[in-house]
Amino acid sequence: MLVEELREARRSAGLSQRALAERVGVDPQVIKRLERGIGSVATLVAVKEALDFRLNGLGSGRTLAEQLRNRRRKRGWSLDKAAERSGLSRATISSLEQGGGSVASLLRLLAVVAPKARQRAPERAYWGQGDKEDRDSRFTPPEFMDGIYQAFGEIDLDPCGNALSPVIARRRIMLSEGGDGLTDNWSGRLVFVNPPFSALLQWLRRAYDQWIAGNVETVVCLVPVRTDSAWFQDTLSSVADIYLLRGRVRFLNSHGKGQHTPFSLMLVTLGATAEQRARYAKLVPGYWLARADVSVAEAA
Repeated sequence: MLVEELREARRSAGLSQRALAERVGVDPQVIKRLERGIGSVATLVAVKEALDFRLNGLGSGRTLAEQLRNRRRKRGWSLDKAAERSGLSRATISSLEQGGGSVASLLRLLAVVAPKARQRAPERAYWGQGDKEDRDSRFTPPEFMDGIYQAFGEIDLDPCGNALSPVIARRRIMLSEGGDGLTDNWSGRLVFVNPPFSALLQWLRRAYDQWIAGNVETVVCLVPVRTDSAWFQDTLSSVADIYLLRGRVRFLNSHGKGQHTPFSLMLVTLGATAEQRARYAKLVPGYWLARADVSVAEAA
C-alpha cells in the first residue's frame, strides 16, 4: 500500500519517474525499482520529502525511523517480539529503527506494527462547510491585481488561467482548453500564480522549478500562509522573497460574489527586484520577511 501511494503521489504532483529522480538526485531506475518495492529506506525517505508525503498511523517522531521505534514501543513489543511477528531478524528491525534497511523489510515491519498506516490527506482550505465543492473556484479580485500590475508590471503568463478570472495576462494556460500549468512549460518575464489551494505545494514546486530552469524571470504567487513543509523551509525560503499581507483578501466566487478568506495570505516571489518589492510595500499593507540567504537568490 505504501509503495502504491507513493506512486500515486508522484503522478498527482505531475512528475515523471525521471523528473522525480532528478529532484532526489538519483538515477531514474532507482525510482522505477522503488515503485516496485525494491530499494533502500534512505531513498524512500528522500522521495517522501520530495513529494511532501506523510503517513498517518505511525508513532510520534521527527523521522520515519523514530516513528517506527515509537510505534513498536507503544505496542509494548521488544525487538525480539517484533522480529517474531514480522519474520525479520532482530538486527534488521534495529537497522530500520536507525534509518537503514530495505524497503521490502520496512513493508514487512509496517504490516505488523502499523497495518493501518496510510498517506495523510493533503490539507485543504475551505471558506465554509458549504463551500467545499467550489473551494478551488475562487478568483483574485481586480482591485488586488491593480497592486500587482503597478508594482511588478504586465503579466506575461497566468498558468492557472480560468475564463472567469479577472487576471489580465498575455497568455493563460487553462485546463478547459487542454492545458495544464503543472506540466506545460512556462515562459515570459512575469508570471502570476493564484493556484488551487488544495494543491498548494505542487504549484509552488512548479513555480520554483520553472524559475530555476530559467524559463521565467519573475514569479509572483498568491497563497495561504503555510510554511511548515520541509521543502518550503529548506529550499524555497532560501531563494524566495515573502510578503505577509495585512488583513484578508476578498476573493470572488464563480458567481462574482466576494468573500474574505478565513486564513492569512502571503506573496511568494522569485526573482523580484528590490524596486518591485519597495513599490508593492507602498501600495499594499503588509511587510516583507527578512531572508537569511540573499546571495542564493541573486546567484540564481
